[in-house]
Amino acid sequence: MKKVKKTKKINKKKKILIGLSSFLVTLILGGLFLLYGPLPNFRNWLVTTAMTTMNHQYLAKMFYSNKTIEKILEENKIIEPTQDTDLSIIDTSDITTTIYKDKYEKEILEHKKSEKYKMIEISGKNYSGYLVAIYDPSKVSVVTSKDIGTKGQYLVDMAKENKALVAINGGGFIDENGLGTGAEVSGIVIRNGKILNRNRYTRAGGLIGFTKDNKLYLGRVKSAEEAIQLGIRDAVEFGPYLIINGEASKIVGNGGYGLHPRTVIGQRKDGVVLFLVIDGRRVGCMGADMDDLIEIMERYGAYNAANLDGGNSSALIIKNKLINHPINWDEREETRPIATGFMLKE
Repeated sequence: MKKVKKTKKINKKKKILIGLSSFLVTLILGGLFLLYGPLPNFRNWLVTTAMTTMNHQYLAKMFYSNKTIEKILEENKIIEPTQDTDLSIIDTSDITTTIYKDKYEKEILEHKKSEKYKMIEISGKNYSGYLVAIYDPSKVSVVTSKDIGTKGQYLVDMAKENKALVAINGGGFIDENGLGTGAEVSGIVIRNGKILNRNRYTRAGGLIGFTKDNKLYLGRVKSAEEAIQLGIRDAVEFGPYLIINGEASKIVGNGGYGLHPRTVIGQRKDGVVLFLVIDGRRVGCMGADMDDLIEIMERYGAYNAANLDGGNSSALIIKNKLINHPINWDEREETRPIATGFMLKE
């Protein structure tokens, strides 16, 4: 009897080991199929998502050669409109209306006269987030770390110190090895007509800012001084541009930027400013790609729109509270110090 029981135990262990081995083999083969098989979508998303981060490009480089990565990035990209913003189209003189083109316009424009902004929740296949409509563009400006160029600052602290009703993160900063503190700013920064940073942002996009007559300007400039001559009062540099003069950027493949948390700024023809913040990096909520951002901004009537810094920098502050759920790659839910943002002043 004892031998029979012992034999049964051994057989049970063998079955468990065989089952585990089969599972591991299936897992490995499945992974290899996704990474190197005939279906390119997973490979393309992995490469474009990893290569558009500052610190996690190794996730692509550990599986693919530089030549393969370059080929994938060339086959998945965004082609921006070549023109700059035509400011004559934007009319900020009267943004009150009771006649709505569709349910989406009604969703953001229907409000009490006393309300300075309206926030709605949005969601899609791979993302969830928040859209804020701001009714007075003259109250929208750049906000910066109080020690810009020396030390970054959490957006919630910037908002408190500047008495902002609403704030989102803005342009980028140098982030070597994921240890960037928001101190080393990337791109031109102008605040209240004063140049705070002249370093150039050299990737897609360009200047993203407001003119003295409160119109969102998207365009390429050679210097911060040229931006001042154009009448820019507040600006950062980043990209890519999503929509210029109603023309959307062309998406090739998956757009080349992968799935990430995102921040976007836009403006409708009637002058209403749109702040968009998308969460991501969670199971079932990986984030948005450029095509998603264009679709959202077009849906709510943006005539000009640009992508801002994303990832763990993406943040939405309303009345001194963090509204969205930024998350690190190590799954800690928190934001980080940054250099610049856009805010709605009281």
